[in-house]
Amino acid sequence: MNSQGIRGSPYEFIHGNNKEAAQMLMEAPTKPMTLTHDIFPRVMPHVYSWINKYGKTYLSWNGIRGQLLITDPELVKEVLKNSDKAFRKPKTSYFFDKLIGDGLASTEREKWARQRKLANYAFHGESLKNMTPAVVASVETMLEKWKSKEGKEIEVFQEFRLLTSEVISRTAFGSSYLEGEKIFDMLMKLSVIAGRNIFKAKIPIISKFWKSADEIESERIAKMIHDSVMRIVKKREERVVNGEADNFGRDFLGLLVNAYHEADQKNRLSIQDMVDECKTFYFAGQEIVNSLLAWAALLLAIHTDWQDKARAEVIEVFGNQNPDSEGMAKLKTITMIINETLRLYPPISGVIREVGREVQLGKLVLPTHSEVDMRIIALHHDPYLWEMMLIFSNPRGLLKG
Repeated sequence: MNSQGIRGSPYEFIHGNNKEAAQMLMEAPTKPMTLTHDIFPRVMPHVYSWINKYGKTYLSWNGIRGQLLITDPELVKEVLKNSDKAFRKPKTSYFFDKLIGDGLASTEREKWARQRKLANYAFHGESLKNMTPAVVASVETMLEKWKSKEGKEIEVFQEFRLLTSEVISRTAFGSSYLEGEKIFDMLMKLSVIAGRNIFKAKIPIISKFWKSADEIESERIAKMIHDSVMRIVKKREERVVNGEADNFGRDFLGLLVNAYHEADQKNRLSIQDMVDECKTFYFAGQEIVNSLLAWAALLLAIHTDWQDKARAEVIEVFGNQNPDSEGMAKLKTITMIINETLRLYPPISGVIREVGREVQLGKLVLPTHSEVDMRIIALHHDPYLWEMMLIFSNPRGLLKG
């Protein structure tokens, strides 16, 4: 890569650049920060620092794996489009494997296509339309609770967490809030463990014979999640066996259970596949929506002019009626606010692809087994790609977005 003009932080034995990155991440929260949407230097200080030092395309080392960071939108499109089938999803780390397993987010090819087909069927337009009353009822319950706290502070992030947990539990898995809440809590514990081990190097030979306290704990929690999901599945199966229902249900869990009992072995899901898909949708669905709602609430609290515009649009479309799917499609201002919130505060910071064979990307030739690191947060906060960094303070900028 050096011969092709790519620079980067020097490699350190076994750790690569992970020690340097971990140190910057520890120091970042100790520095004062004003109320600003410019979160890139705070959230990923190592990437921000290396871009400024080595340029928008540079090489770093995640342990012994070389990673080429790219921020050119055209190169990112080329990697994600993957026309030459040269870029593949990397094997998940030990801890993230416990968190999401080999679900839709990490699998690919035939298995990905099969599981994507299930998800598409469960969440197509008509299915989402049928979920609207349950979502409205959950939101009404939350708002009634808020009314009793008028004049008091409310921790909205926690409130939205409870809301999204309940909605996903009832609409996608047909389980009670309490059953879902147990799974969400265990997944959150796993995500904390995975987060604090993200830059820790594993020594292959030693790790086969010795497990850290975090590895032991993550295995224990993963087994508990597996058992909790299977209890919900068993209830579905028992209803059919006892004659209380003639199918496993039309929600996401029902489709998974049906695939688990598929007669055609080629299309059949294993028990672990079924559990992994549940973990993926429980965790990703809850975390992404919860994050979006919390940041959108903050942005609207700061920018009351956009709050007024959003409220006026909702009243114009729905009046005093509850929202419905047809009316939601007409909410242009709300859609812009959601998109801008996702730009400023993306739910995931980046996407990584492994190079399966030597391939040309733009003017660069990438060697086999190297990795391409696409930092979404770097793209979303690049002032050269966006006219204004703080779109919310510039109504014309938001409308253009």
